Amino acid sequence: MTKGRLEAFSDGVIAICITIMVLELKAPKGEDSTALIPMLPTFLAYILSFVHVGIYWNNHHHLFQAVKQVNGAVLWANLHLLFWLSLVSFATNWMGESHFSTWPVAVYGGVLLMSGMAYFILVRALIGHHGEDSVLAAAIGNDIKGKISVVFYIIGIAMAFWNPWLACIPYCLVAVMWLIPDPRIGKALTHHQPGEE
Repeated sequence: MTKGRLEAFSDGVIAICITIMVLELKAPKGEDSTALIPMLPTFLAYILSFVHVGIYWNNHHHLFQAVKQVNGAVLWANLHLLFWLSLVSFATNWMGESHFSTWPVAVYGGVLLMSGMAYFILVRALIGHHGEDSVLAAAIGNDIKGKISVVFYIIGIAMAFWNPWLACIPYCLVAVMWLIPDPRIGKALTHHQPGEE
């Protein structure tokens, strides 16, 4: 199967996720700048989530540059990723509205963790479909950044039960780590020989 519909559908779902997040930002009740202060936690949660979802979109786009075809396992793995990304809006809203309370911050970290795991599963499904000797497999390598991300998310979730605000530091570190799109795929495609998959 070709990858075009999967990419178009994924782009649409991710765009909707971002749209839903911004719709959760309600106009302040007052008329001066002090009315914005109570909204600060919600806005900070929105920024963090926008960056995370944007990173997934960016890396998903780069990932599929090295993909030739998809199969049923890849379609389901992609839907699994989109499921978790669709929950980012809920977790963001809860975390912001609760002013970064313990359980909302832990649940937010859980959604990020599951999104990261789902992305890993998608990558493995793609490598399984294209083969361990494919350009994609060579580009991904041992995926140290992915493994570090999972560890940071787990640390953040645990920290939420001690200090929810500090728990967001590991979440932010993951975002900073992935802010620049993964260069491995671009490098692998540059060295790609015609006829290779």
